[in-house]
Amino acid sequence: FFQKTLTAVKNWFTLFGWSKGQNPISVPYSLRRDVCKVQMTSSQEKDFKQNLGKDTKTVYDMLFHLSGQFLPGITARQSLPLDPVERMLQLHWQHSTLLAFLKSQGAYLPHVMPEFLLEPDDYKEWIKKQTLKKGDVKNPDICSNEHIFILEDTVFEKMSKRAWTDVLLQVYKVFVLQRVSSCNITDLSSLEGMQNMPRIKSEPLSSNIYSPYERTILTWLNKNYEKNRKTVWKDCQKGEVPPMRWIVNFDRDLLDGLVLATQLAAYCPYLIATHFVRMYTNPRTSEQFLHNCLILVNAMHAVSLAIDIKV
Repeated sequence: FFQKTLTAVKNWFTLFGWSKGQNPISVPYSLRRDVCKVQMTSSQEKDFKQNLGKDTKTVYDMLFHLSGQFLPGITARQSLPLDPVERMLQLHWQHSTLLAFLKSQGAYLPHVMPEFLLEPDDYKEWIKKQTLKKGDVKNPDICSNEHIFILEDTVFEKMSKRAWTDVLLQVYKVFVLQRVSSCNITDLSSLEGMQNMPRIKSEPLSSNIYSPYERTILTWLNKNYEKNRKTVWKDCQKGEVPPMRWIVNFDRDLLDGLVLATQLAAYCPYLIATHFVRMYTNPRTSEQFLHNCLILVNAMHAVSLAIDIKV
């Protein structure tokens, strides 16, 4: 599940997270690496300056594109010191600023520490610096000394990947999902035949799983499904019109492709005759589910939806 989530996050931010088109990313590697327009590094042999170029896109460019804001104290062209310790300290401060900024916008990231966003070598420098302050700490795989977490290499990589994924998910939540407005959403109770269906409440505290914006999307899914199911499958080839359903989650309720098909049909009704009439309206086997999903993917490709979906 986590790997699928990571793939979805990576694909969305690659396609839509940047100005001037696509920018392929890898999580966490490119996000950790491309933190500055000009990055200064050092080696044992000699000090050198590596110019990543004006076209290098950083996480700060992504945030500016999505939010219209630069982080406090971080400029468009940021450079790092040559000294490894000073570089690590500046990066730790930048990541702290990033997390504080996202939290101020409504992000929920209490489990993500700034050091988890560092490169492995910088993380080791940070541990070395902290342990000098706190005294000697032995070298267990994972240990905690007053909020200092010492992770072995493989554990750190897993933690860093999870931390960056959660940061991107929260960026999506606070800067993309919040644009969804409920002002024009028709009340479910006003739709014919839905008076007896429970409403999805929009109040902030009515769910401990989904945010108000996610519940707005669920409302939209319910509205289009109930409004269009009889139209889409009135001439279906593989069953009868699917029954009314209450859509309350984004996984199990969307597995058979029928709900998503009604969303597409609401905006592209010409896809009904060419694609959706061939769907199973009461799928029971994995083959029938796959059949429906293949038709849905083909329909998306037919209208040139630039989403990298694989079945």
